[in-house]
Amino acid sequence: MSDSEAEEQVAIVVPSAPGPSTPLTESYTYHSPKPTAPGPYMLGVDEAGRGPVLGPLVYGVAYCPVAYKEQLEELGFADSKTLTHEIRSSLLETLSSDPSNLGWSVQVLCPQAISSGMLRKPPTNLNKQSQDATIHLIRSILSSGITLSEIYVDALGSTDKYQSYLSSLFPGIDFTVTQKADSKFKIVGAASVAAKVTRDACIEGWYFEEDAYVQSTEEDGEPKKSKWSTQMGSGYPSDPNTVKWLKGAVDPVFGFPKIVRFSWTTVKTLLDKEAHGVKWTDEGQATLVKAFESGSGLDKDRSTVTKDLHLSSVSTL
Repeated sequence: MSDSEAEEQVAIVVPSAPGPSTPLTESYTYHSPKPTAPGPYMLGVDEAGRGPVLGPLVYGVAYCPVAYKEQLEELGFADSKTLTHEIRSSLLETLSSDPSNLGWSVQVLCPQAISSGMLRKPPTNLNKQSQDATIHLIRSILSSGITLSEIYVDALGSTDKYQSYLSSLFPGIDFTVTQKADSKFKIVGAASVAAKVTRDACIEGWYFEEDAYVQSTEEDGEPKKSKWSTQMGSGYPSDPNTVKWLKGAVDPVFGFPKIVRFSWTTVKTLLDKEAHGVKWTDEGQATLVKAFESGSGLDKDRSTVTKDLHLSSVSTL
């Protein structure tokens, strides 16, 4: 490998993304080194990947001393959606280039966690998961010993109620919750870059752990190619390339690989059309359901099954 090739490989390493051949199986938090400059600090919050049907949702924060604001204005941070991939990657390096003044963290919510939360009873919707991620990151920074005086949050929809809620959780900190905050405040633009670059790296380097469940080599001994193409489009349900990938990725028995958010309507519709239906043994069997219903009177809280099998609670023996 030439020196230039080695430098290129180093340049594309994103410390907040899983390493090579590492599946993303659970949510996690990454923190850059803690800045050492005296405070108080201001902090920005933004996310990447809220709408896509593929991959993680990433919340990012960036923070610096309030006294560093003028220098921050000159670093080029902006809404990551308006920047090219190359500029975003360069800006993440910039965010890591002055560790005494600049810090950043991300909370990566894996697709399985997102969907499991949305489908549980009662559901934890995406708004609640987003709030939890934001609060977790703020608390993590405060617990590290950083004093925060100003926090700027990019948010969708009505912002007044959310701003009041955050202010009640963190008294003494001045909150500004507004739409398009990533284009209004450079510190939120920095958080936007951290979140977007991390999500892109997660998608581009996605390791399909499902490949490990099948034979790993071809008959000629060559490594077997992944069953799933990496040409997934943008990940948004409205992207024809993403829809095409989803149609080719569905397995009639096992559904989709774990990169897919199975709670999205697009995925549910495809499963209904392309996958085998499942009939549960208790469907249409009212007597079986009734057998597990609680009794009444002296048998209150005991089902027919527990009575017939003479089962008793350990606490009453």
